[in-house]
Amino acid sequence: MELQDTPEEWRVAGTTTPFQGKKTSVRTDEVVMPDGSVAHRDYQVHPGSVAVVALDDQDRVLLLKQYRHPVRQKLWEIPAGLLDVPGENPLHAAQRELYEEAHVKAEDWRVLTDVYTTPGGSDEAVRIFLARDLSEAQGERYEVSDEEADMELARVPLAEVVRGALAGELHNNCLVLGVLSLFAARAGDGIDALRPADAEWPARPFES
Repeated sequence: MELQDTPEEWRVAGTTTPFQGKKTSVRTDEVVMPDGSVAHRDYQVHPGSVAVVALDDQDRVLLLKQYRHPVRQKLWEIPAGLLDVPGENPLHAAQRELYEEAHVKAEDWRVLTDVYTTPGGSDEAVRIFLARDLSEAQGERYEVSDEEADMELARVPLAEVVRGALAGELHNNCLVLGVLSLFAARAGDGIDALRPADAEWPARPFES
């Protein structure tokens, strides 16, 4: 048995878009099941996202605390953002988000993991990067608004973030997946065995 997800696409007999938002939409597909019956499947159509585990030379992770209205909580998160432009290079997007949200740049980039956040209800794909060799970005800080204007910024020891994730105190999926992936990578073949920052990403193909 090969332990790997594989592409497959069942026939869609019809589709509608009952909601169209600024960045995402909701689609209803009439999916033909293996027995020939048709089932309606509603899901969010999403452009995709990137997220960054930024690790400094003191083994601290750069975290942001931001209000998330759907869950009515302020969550500790890692820098992240949408792939706003179709075909956008995810590394360039991740570098942009790290600059805009934390005014930080990094010299060393690797891919930690690629995930679908909620494949039963959304096609959102996220690439989580590891960024190291951090330094302050040059120039003016990016002007933020709305929820981002109230963000807190902190650098927290990796071990403490992992503890918080396992204790159920931290809930942001990219944060939890990112730090646990980093922890597993260190315990396994090491950081050098991680994929390069420009590794192929079939879920969201991009140009170099």
